[in-house]
Amino acid sequence: MSRGAGSVRRLLALVRKEFYQVVRDPAAMLIAFVLPPILLFLFAFAVSLDVDDVSVGVALESDSGQARELAAAFAGTRYLRVTPARHRAELEPLLVSGELLAFAVIPADFDARLLDGSGKAAIQIITDASNPNTANFTRGYLQGAFSTWLAGEGLAPPPAITLQQRFWFNPELESKVMLVPGSIAVVMTMIGTLLTALVVSREWERGSMEAIMSTPARMGEIILSKILPYFLLGGLAVAGCVFLAVQVFGVPLQGSFLAIVMLSCVFLFPALGQGLLISTMAKNQFLASQAAVMSGFLPAFLLSGFLFEIQSMPWFIQQITLVIPARYYVSSLQTAFLAGDVWPLYLSDMAKMVVVGLVFFGLTRLKAKEYLD
Repeated sequence: MSRGAGSVRRLLALVRKEFYQVVRDPAAMLIAFVLPPILLFLFAFAVSLDVDDVSVGVALESDSGQARELAAAFAGTRYLRVTPARHRAELEPLLVSGELLAFAVIPADFDARLLDGSGKAAIQIITDASNPNTANFTRGYLQGAFSTWLAGEGLAPPPAITLQQRFWFNPELESKVMLVPGSIAVVMTMIGTLLTALVVSREWERGSMEAIMSTPARMGEIILSKILPYFLLGGLAVAGCVFLAVQVFGVPLQGSFLAIVMLSCVFLFPALGQGLLISTMAKNQFLASQAAVMSGFLPAFLLSGFLFEIQSMPWFIQQITLVIPARYYVSSLQTAFLAGDVWPLYLSDMAKMVVVGLVFFGLTRLKAKEYLD
């Protein structure tokens, strides 16, 4: 038998062994096929950056007709859920307890302030600024409702310039449309890094690594056999996630499925390499899983641009994100779902992911020599 044929037979035997281990491992099946729909469901419905149906209060301290009309205008705003009161003192405890996010005070001298032309505010808006983002949204809703009422009553001059806004890629401003594609990257990180982080450490714990070392299999063949089953699992998970995102969660897919497949295959390269590097360094599955979560899942969740804008992070944190593969995968996935196929961006992101993957696999090969030579 030629040397090449023998290498292929050894590789196929090792791959078959790994497939058997994957199929017989309930944890691997749960992570690959149960965890993805759960995470997608949570990010699509439970996690939301949208601020609507905001609980606010309106203290109507004036008995004038215009004050009552303004209070009715606040109550008729579809983004606000209004709690009425006669005095601000009734609403302050609700704001402190978190039942209200803000309240507007229509003072007793509302008509006089509105018509005297002095430029003083006719109402007072008090917000809970413990969450600055929500406070800004809430203040904007209340100010917008007040401005709309003033214009309807003819009490505010028409603006000299009318601004017409257009929102590209996400006209409805739904956070779900952005979060679901990013959550696919988190799912793929879990599958690629966490599962492969356990494969070699599991061999050491079970004592089967010595048996593998006694075979003629080379280190490259062993590493490749560890990767191929999880590469297939990752591909199946991506297909399932894209189906759920489009058909179940209603996220539009402007790009092609082929582009998503290519991006996912390239992303699996550094994800599997990182998990395999962890697996060769830790002979204990518990340590390997903790290292995978700390170095794979958390950076993908926090530093990839999935939830938090990278441009708003400190400079030195932005430099750290450059070596996180999920950063490029999230950006490309969001582009594929929301904008369409932008191949210059895809190719740039894929090249960076390949570079990171080569580093991980190079370190894995060097580290594996300490155990298997």
